[in-house]
Amino acid sequence: MADVSAPTFWEDRYAEHADGWEMGVPHPSLVHLLETTAPPRGRVAVPGCGRGHDARLLARHGYDVVGFDFSPAALEAARALAKRDGVDVTFEQRDVFTLGRDQVNAFDGLWEYTCYCAIDPRRRREYVDTVATILKPGGWLLACFFPVRRGGAGPPFPVAKAEVRRLLAPRFRIEWALPPPRPVVRRAGQEWMVLARKTC
Repeated sequence: MADVSAPTFWEDRYAEHADGWEMGVPHPSLVHLLETTAPPRGRVAVPGCGRGHDARLLARHGYDVVGFDFSPAALEAARALAKRDGVDVTFEQRDVFTLGRDQVNAFDGLWEYTCYCAIDPRRRREYVDTVATILKPGGWLLACFFPVRRGGAGPPFPVAKAEVRRLLAPRFRIEWALPPPRPVVRRAGQEWMVLARKTC
């Protein structure tokens, strides 16, 4: 398995232009939800933010956004794009698994897209625990899980709905779980959107 827990793995992907997850725009379902049924405003974390397209979108809609990523190259691009767009977003180079050390109850919400599928699948429970730790009680988790399929190598590593439900259950209550209202065309049928609330 590729050492996806090492920053150099992701830095190399950017350097080699092997960043097939990069869409160049925010997720269309996030755009749709922010324009129709937006989660409550507040401080929002975006783990694995990459070049920050979703983070900038959230900031434009009035959220106080902090994007986290392993890759200095991705964050350099994210900061440049935010400056170009005149959007105020904080970007930090971090291993997302360390956030629980100094960001306890620090966020009102969190947007998850392509971070869960990028980490070592053996660390998914640890990731969900980290997400719960940095969210305030009652904080929201809005996630679009991808790729929902059986088998195959990664990253992106396969995601199963049953696994997501099982891992969220101890600390979150799922409010709804549906196909995304505006799926990414090339990922249609492989995405699953969830809104959950931290319960403990």
